[in-house]
Amino acid sequence: MNTQINGNDLIALGYKETAVLGMALKINKKRNGFTREEMLNHYKSILTAPETYLDHKVFGKLAQAMIEEASAPVTELIALNETPQSYAVFGAENIEQGARLQMETAMKLPVTVAGALMPDAHQGYGLPIGGVLATRDAIIPYGVGVDIGCRMALTVFDIPEAHFYANEAKYKRELVEHTKFGAGAGFHGQYKSEHEVLDRKEFGLTPFIKNLQDKAWSQLGSSGGGNHFVEWGIIGFAERDEILNIDAGKYLALLTHSGSRGFGATVAGHYTKLAKELCKLPYEAANLAYLDMKSEAGQEYWLAMNLAGDYASACHEVIHKKLVASVGGKVLAQVENHHNFAWKETWNGEEVIVHRKGATPAGKGVMGIIPGSMTAPGFLVRGRGEMTAINSASHGAGRQMSRTQALKTVSKNEMKDILKDNGVTLIGAGLDEAPMAYKDINLVMAAQKELVDTVAKFTPKIVRMADDGSRED
Repeated sequence: MNTQINGNDLIALGYKETAVLGMALKINKKRNGFTREEMLNHYKSILTAPETYLDHKVFGKLAQAMIEEASAPVTELIALNETPQSYAVFGAENIEQGARLQMETAMKLPVTVAGALMPDAHQGYGLPIGGVLATRDAIIPYGVGVDIGCRMALTVFDIPEAHFYANEAKYKRELVEHTKFGAGAGFHGQYKSEHEVLDRKEFGLTPFIKNLQDKAWSQLGSSGGGNHFVEWGIIGFAERDEILNIDAGKYLALLTHSGSRGFGATVAGHYTKLAKELCKLPYEAANLAYLDMKSEAGQEYWLAMNLAGDYASACHEVIHKKLVASVGGKVLAQVENHHNFAWKETWNGEEVIVHRKGATPAGKGVMGIIPGSMTAPGFLVRGRGEMTAINSASHGAGRQMSRTQALKTVSKNEMKDILKDNGVTLIGAGLDEAPMAYKDINLVMAAQKELVDTVAKFTPKIVRMADDGSRED
């Protein structure tokens, strides 16, 4: 004789697949002296009149949950527009169909004002990576991305390339000594760094944010997994740049790529979940759930996002300060830009929220860094302010292989050979970050000549990445 009660039994009585169903099943595990038949009779009676069970020692909490669920406001599904608005695409011939479809869905949102797809675009969650979306009075947590404020930072030294080649062992040693990588990696005790960002009042915004402050402190100055890196390289200026005040020539440079670590990832997960609860969209657009900028939740996320972005910047500042102090030399220039962020900007005379998920700000005269791969060149650029691109450019070369595909396709010998051919020393990283997994950065740059001007070219020489197989935070 079957004495168990399962979810199907309760659904047959009229229970819905919600949290209440799970609560009912937990009660059944204890049984509390009731037979199976008696339990089923109680479950049926509670459905009919939960208020009569509020004081029951076994079923009281279940009855209360049922009443609360029944009285909760019903959130209606928000309809998408039937046809997507038009949007600009750069380098269309090298962009996968999945990214195009995701962008088309984003262009159907009722809050969308304008959009653009960068030449490094590939499929992601919600907004494609390489997607730029301007919205009206709304912010999309997954339009910003999980690694909030992920960025590039470049320091150019007055140290000539000859000095670097004569002292490579020293530069490698200092790179290992002053960096730490991987999901969850951080510093403890006397090794922790200090920065004014940790004293920001926004850390007291909510108990949720406050509880992340210690994690932010321990991970300050560290880097995540996946495609995050710290690397030495040679940057070449073909001609003098008056704005940066740097003469033509080749110089040592430090380039870093990482974001807001576990702090930003936790913020992203929390507010994405909240957005999905408050903004019910059709299945294909569920990851584009947005928060009203006039709402408390929208304002909370906006402040938390900006805090995470400033924290990501502080992480780079700590890394660069340590390495500048360790190798000496005069700093000629420092340039920084970020992606996975949202900005308040003016578009056609209207204030909008511009999401750049894996896209670099490229307004007129705005400096940026667009990396290739661990063996391909990166580019120091200056924005041209192209309106159809919503003042944006690519944030890198973009993947042409998924991580899984790269692990199946690229061999250790192939990885070793390409590093040797390009004179690159690699510390850490897995085959999923192999250069072959990325698009040709030269083709990407050719596709966005109207978006940015190249100021200098950076060639990686000693590259450090996470060696534990972890992904970006």
